[in-house]
Parts: sequence; structure tokens; C-alpha cells
Amino acid sequence: MNKYIKRSCLAIAITCLFLGACHDLDLTPHDRETDTEYWNKPESAMYMINKCYQGMNNADEVLYADAMTDNAYTKVNSSHNQAIGNGSYSTADNYVRSVWDYRYSGIHQCNQLLDNLDRVPGLSDELRNRYRGEAIFIRAYHYFELYSKFGDVPFFTTVISIEESKTIGRTAKSEIVNSLLTQLSEVIDNDYLPTSYDAENTGRITRWAAMGLKARMLLFEGAGRYNEVIPITNRIINEGGFSLHGDYEGLFTTAHENNAEVLLDVQYKPVDREHSVQYHFLPPSLGGYSQLSPLQELVDSYITLDGYPITEAPSSSFDPADPFANRDPRLAATVIYTGNSYTLVDGSEHAIDSRRGAAPDGFGFSSDASATGYYIKKYWDNTYRSNLLSGLNIILMRYADILLMHAEALAEQGQLTSTEWNRTIRPLRVRAGFTEPRALEFPTGGDLKEIVRRERRSELALEGLRHKDIIRWRIAEQVLNGWSHGLYTGDAAGTDNGYVRVENRRFDAGKHYLWPIPQNERDLNSNLTQNPEW
Repeated sequence: MNKYIKRSCLAIAITCLFLGACHDLDLTPHDRETDTEYWNKPESAMYMINKCYQGMNNADEVLYADAMTDNAYTKVNSSHNQAIGNGSYSTADNYVRSVWDYRYSGIHQCNQLLDNLDRVPGLSDELRNRYRGEAIFIRAYHYFELYSKFGDVPFFTTVISIEESKTIGRTAKSEIVNSLLTQLSEVIDNDYLPTSYDAENTGRITRWAAMGLKARMLLFEGAGRYNEVIPITNRIINEGGFSLHGDYEGLFTTAHENNAEVLLDVQYKPVDREHSVQYHFLPPSLGGYSQLSPLQELVDSYITLDGYPITEAPSSSFDPADPFANRDPRLAATVIYTGNSYTLVDGSEHAIDSRRGAAPDGFGFSSDASATGYYIKKYWDNTYRSNLLSGLNIILMRYADILLMHAEALAEQGQLTSTEWNRTIRPLRVRAGFTEPRALEFPTGGDLKEIVRRERRSELALEGLRHKDIIRWRIAEQVLNGWSHGLYTGDAAGTDNGYVRVENRRFDAGKHYLWPIPQNERDLNSNLTQNPEW
């Protein structure tokens, strides 16, 4: 298994051997706590569950996830996940290994707490069950990240020994899914988690978040389980008390953190716990390096204000010579293009000129400028400190996603009606700023499944969910093969129809729907089989 598990088991194994050989000696170390002493303290459970929270997810992982899709591109091939997006990764890929290690390290922390929770004195039944529910949720979150990428993976719910880590095989994905769903049901049905918290516990996992994760996992399983999604999302919609935040752009700012739309987020705090993702996507004029940038394919996915995809829109609705006019307002709130701007903390606007060669943010002007000619606006924190460190929370699950999951589960079964449209898609478009009846009313023509999928992409762009979407929809070979593109320059060379060629990508449907089991793990454990064609 990963290095964290092996180190922990090794320390325990050495201690046991030493105790067995010299049982008459006083072996209690006086310079540090033993495992027994640690769990004898009431506060130990709180410390460990907080550690589990810290390992659940982070800003880089969420935003860079879209670089593995047709939404975004990262220009530094020695870091992050560029190789996943272009299909050049291998069994020795550093990012693949890091995901495996990171998730199993988180699972180990959760197992440590769950194995020892009943030993901790001084906890009320309510608090003990809450810690148990939080740990089960976080462990399920880690396993979801693993099996959604690797398929069958080693599955265990207790701390394992070194010997076990060297021999454990892969458990069938279907068995893992059913076990995790059962565990989440136990947490939900037995009220281990509260429906809300006081101000001192803002950001902790609620019963609604557990239901949201369960719905997300069922949706990933596809056709056979869509009918199980609907009762869960329906309950959240009817009973959860959530609502869409009034301002789509403001939803992702420090001023509106922890609002009534958020089910779960990664909690950051200025100075105390910050991330540097602002540096990764801001333009040079704001001190950024724009290592991560949106693609033209994402820009093109936003519909017109009267509800047309731009490939189907009449000339009165979409003008290629003025491509950002009359478009879904979420485009301007998500992507920075020439003429769009960042709002500074003093209320002034910082306009961006990303045209070819324009200083300092223009395409091709410098290595710091965007490789696509577009910059990210979503998650722009105008309160960031001078070193580009930010305390802005990163949302992992929000009410809009619940509405979209509900609509998708219905649409995929041919059950999306005008009534359900008005409960789900229409409110999202109203909040976005649509007013034209054609965009707001239930479609009388067209493919409802594709309409809902497009809506999901526009609403949740750059929030780390697109990769799972194209995998579960089995469309990755359609959207990740061939050139990805940047802005329109009109040049003949290095473009397709005037749009800059950014990266030539490859997705092999017989191979890339599953990542390879890292070779270093297979070298340590011969019982770990490999995925097809790797």
C-alpha cells in the first residue's frame, strides 16, 4: 500500500516485537505518547477527525481536475495532471501515483480513528456517532476518488499490517460501491450526522452532504441506478432547506462563503490555512503565471441568451464576429476574455486584453501569459494577500449540483417533465440571468439528455466535476481526441479555422477509461493485477 500505511504498520510491528522479547522492562517512552496513551484522551478523537478533514481534498486538486477534460489545459508538463488530459501517462506516472498515495493515506487516517473511537473516554454517544459518521463519509469520499479512476482497488475498513499490505488484492468495484453505499445509509438512517452546525463548527459534514455523496456515487454507476438517485435528491430538495445563492459570480467569493447553497466545501482561512491556486490561474498583470487556463471548447459550450447552442443559433442570436455578446452570463462569470474584467477589492475593474501579443496578458506575449488566451475568473479572490495566498473556501458540493443530478437521473430515464424542469433547470437559468422564454421554458424539441448535460457543464465548470462526467457518460473518446484549442486569431498556421491549436490529445477507449495501477505498488505487491492494456 502507500508509504503512510507502511510506515505506520512498521512502527507498530517493531514495537510489538520489542515488547514480546522484553516484557519485564518499562518500555513506555517518556519523550512522546504511545498509541494507548493517545487514545485515552477525550480530545484525541477531535484531533484525528480534523486531520481527516484536512486530507479530504484541496484547492489544487479541485481546479486542476478540469485539465484532464475538454474544459481546461495546464501548460507545465512536469507537474499536475497534463499527461492525463493528453493521454501520454504511463504506469510510472507521478500524478497517478500521487492520487493513489494521497487517497490511501486519507483512508488510513479514517481507519485509525474508526478502529480506536470506542476507546476514547468522555465522549457522549451523540458526539461519538458524529465522529464515526464524519470518518465514514471521508473514507467513502476517498474510495470514490479511487474506484472512479482505477476501477477495482484494494478495499479495507480497518488498519492493516505490513504483511497484509504486501499481499492484499483488488476488490471488485461493484462490491466496493455496495459496501460504501451501505455504510453511508447507516450514517444517514441512524442520524449519526446533524443536519446543521453552529458557527463554531461551520464546514463540517452534515447528513445532507452524506446524502449528496450517496447520490453522486449512484449517478456514477449509470443506467442501472438512476432510479435510486431520485428519492435522495428529492429529499434534499424538499427537506434540506438549501437555496440557490442570488449571485452566481458572488457564490465563489470570500464575501459569500458558507451560504445557503453550499453542502460541503474545503475550509480555508486567511493566514492560518491558505492555498496558492490564485497564482496558478491569474494573468501576469495580477501577478499570476496562468499555468491553468480554460479552453475554447469550454467557451463554445455556453448557450445564447435565447437558449441556442452556438452551433445551432441563428445569425440574430450568435455573431462569430462578436462571440461573447448575447451569451449565457455564467461564461463571463467563469472565464476571462478580452473585454472582461476582474473586480478589485476597491470596486474598480481590472480589464484584460488577451489578444495576440498584447502586453502583458496577451496570447504569446510571454511564458507567463495564458496558453489559450483565456483566464479563469471563477474562484478569483480579490482579498488575496500580496504573495497570492488566499483563504477562499473551495466548494466540493452545492445545491445546484443536487438539482442537476435530479434532472439528469430523470432525463436519462425519459422522465424529465416540465414540472421537474421548473424545479431544477429553470431556477439555475433564472439565477444565471436568463430572461428569454425560449431559454427558460421546458424544451419541446431536442435531446433532453444533452440539454441537461450541457447545463451541468456550464453551471459547474472548473469545479472539478467534469472529469467524472465524461467518464461516466462514456464520451471521453469524443472530447479528448485531436487538438484542443485556444482563442481565435485568424492565423492560417498553427490553427484550426483560425482557432489556436493548444494540445494534440489522445484518448484510447479500450485503455484510458481506467488508470493504471502504479507500477511501484505492483512491485511491492504481486497480488495487484493490472488494468486492461496497461
